[in-house]
Amino acid sequence: MTVEPARRPVERKFAGVVLEDVEADGAFSGYASLFGKVDLSRDAVEPGAFLRSLRRRGPESVRMLFQHDPNQPIGRWMTIREDARGLYVRGRLTPGVARSREVLALMRSGALDGLSIGFRTVRARKDAGTGVRRILEADLWEISVVTFPMLPEARIDRVKGTGPAGMTRMRRDIVRQLRGEAAALRQAGLAERFRQTAQTLQTEEEDRFA
Repeated sequence: MTVEPARRPVERKFAGVVLEDVEADGAFSGYASLFGKVDLSRDAVEPGAFLRSLRRRGPESVRMLFQHDPNQPIGRWMTIREDARGLYVRGRLTPGVARSREVLALMRSGALDGLSIGFRTVRARKDAGTGVRRILEADLWEISVVTFPMLPEARIDRVKGTGPAGMTRMRRDIVRQLRGEAAALRQAGLAERFRQTAQTLQTEEEDRFA
């Protein structure tokens, strides 16, 4: 098994689990990455992958973003650590910031409930038998609160650029999820804002494959 050289592009992966313990003051916790879980891109993050990056940066230097947008910081991470399950995180949304208030309302209504990591692969190996790329070391840059954690296949396709067919599947899945979340969004008074975000994501995909 050959260890691959460092990969420069920033990658994004969804944990596929919901947030835990969302509190009224904006504090929340959950898992940003799950160890050993093979995604549809045939990648799996291995235990210990984040240790060196966390020792170098610490949680205070890992950004908390909304939808991986560097122009939308929404809070700070207080705890980021590896455990037996994956990358456990605890953070707090910044009070007094409009986007943070919106995110908190969506999180508490259940309409927004996922985390996703932004990182660069430092070391990885590919299993000859399975074709799975096992990420051995990752340089963690940011962790985002994201809209579609229950659709990891579609969003991974979007980031990795599998082509128009993947984009079409993503659109269908987004429509299904938007319909299911409509009631919660209306309760939070943020349906129009959410619709605009979904439209932006779709437009980005259309531009990407134009």
